[in-house]
Amino acid sequence: MNHLEILFDADDTAENLTGHWIEVLNQRYGTKVAIEDINDWDITQAFPTLKKEEVYGVLHEEFFWQRIEPMPDSQRILKQLHDEGHELYMVTATDYRTCKTKFDRILSLFPFLDIEHIIIAHDKQMIRGDVLIDDGPHNLVGGGYFRILFDRPHNRGLNERKHGMYRAKSWEDVYRLIHENLIL
Repeated sequence: MNHLEILFDADDTAENLTGHWIEVLNQRYGTKVAIEDINDWDITQAFPTLKKEEVYGVLHEEFFWQRIEPMPDSQRILKQLHDEGHELYMVTATDYRTCKTKFDRILSLFPFLDIEHIIIAHDKQMIRGDVLIDDGPHNLVGGGYFRILFDRPHNRGLNERKHGMYRAKSWEDVYRLIHENLIL
């Protein structure tokens, strides 16, 4: 079996950032936004009555990251890939103010990872690996890795095949794509 360096995004790929973010904003400001309303990378478009600072401000509050939950099956599939001997690296574009709380939560959700396997990068094409799993198409375009676009409402308008990507609608799909295309 080939042992791979598997890169994966945190927000909206391994954990449910947008779902939690919407819930917090709806509770705090009385809005009624649903996950399906987020059809653009710029989440502020779905909250026209809120200031940009109100939308993004909650991300800097410690409680926010303490309550983040994993995406369905992400823990199980990533653990399975880890147990198969693959090297896993979480690659995230994160604000320096959220690092400690966010990483503490990530490491509690994915205890088979350690801090040496977390990479902060806003230009993910600079990171070397065999595969990248990410919900942000801009992180996949031009990368030298096998590209898996993790399906989210904000990326459904993209024709992934045109950009050399494979769409995964679940972590089961991620596992299947890796095994069918990369493991010989």
